[in-house]
Amino acid sequence: MTGPAVSVIMAVYNGAALLPETLASLRAQTLQDWELIAVDDCSTDDSVGVLERFGDPRVRVIRSEANGGPVVARNRAFAEVEGRYVAGLDQDDISLPERFAEQVAYLDAHPDTALVSCATDFLIDGKRLPGNWPRPLTPVLIDWLMLVQNPIAWSSVMFRADAARRLDPFERPAMRYVEDFDLYQRLRPFGRIAQIDHVLMLYRCHAGGASQMFNATMRAHAELLLRERHAALLGDAAPDMAGLLVRHVMAREPVPDVETLNRLFDGIGTLRSAFGVERPGEDLEAVDREISQLWWRICRASVRSGTLLLHRTLGHRPLPLGQAADLVASQMIGGMRKVKRGLTGR
Repeated sequence: MTGPAVSVIMAVYNGAALLPETLASLRAQTLQDWELIAVDDCSTDDSVGVLERFGDPRVRVIRSEANGGPVVARNRAFAEVEGRYVAGLDQDDISLPERFAEQVAYLDAHPDTALVSCATDFLIDGKRLPGNWPRPLTPVLIDWLMLVQNPIAWSSVMFRADAARRLDPFERPAMRYVEDFDLYQRLRPFGRIAQIDHVLMLYRCHAGGASQMFNATMRAHAELLLRERHAALLGDAAPDMAGLLVRHVMAREPVPDVETLNRLFDGIGTLRSAFGVERPGEDLEAVDREISQLWWRICRASVRSGTLLLHRTLGHRPLPLGQAADLVASQMIGGMRKVKRGLTGR
């Protein structure tokens, strides 16, 4: 007896309110050859009841004996996987009907790909809004972005079970809160990472979500992960810029001054040079375009917050007329905010 095409792994904790919609999105898949392995992490609500009342034999519920967090729960779920492909899905996210069919077809057609994600929109208070992940994402652009940020949402990924079984452990508990980003890095040696540029998943944003709490542990683990990657690429020559990337690229905090801005992008330039050396002959135009867009986004946010002055930000760098006009407007907003802070003492 062969397993299903897709094994869905889900860590469950006090998700009773939102689980029904997530489960309904599984039942609505056009590809029905799936199983769900849901590990309940000692919920204090009716999560287990919701899963059991769903009444689908493809759903397996495992009850943890002790609360260990989502990494431990996912590792337990992965140990039970029977499918040839594994799909990540959080208890509150929504898979659109064609998600599994399109991802399975992609992996079947691209044996050199270890993991494929899909474009993702936000679901906020019942409203669907565009996601803020970069797109379109080619495999080479994903490789670049994984040096500076996490470009992929966990609930959007499907990967080869055989590749993931070569990892020990499946997810590293030491990388809690960035365990998905770490997993992508560790899967990459076994095949490329790609993305289908169709929105096939809705990522629910709410105050209780872990990603809304960019806390000290998450920052520390993200810095550690980026330092590992930079050292693997550059060795002792790697710039110490992981903290800057976490603050100003991942957490999107404005840079405090032009010196920090220059240090950040000098480091990005060093990474870009080494990245190009590793890929002779590959078209890296999308990478350079993304770096330019990142510079623009950080400058705009920092000028608008009042931490950077427009003339010091631009230097001699030419900008399209529309972007230049936007920065002028941003400086006016930043100036007003600076005056307000001075009046209120904050």
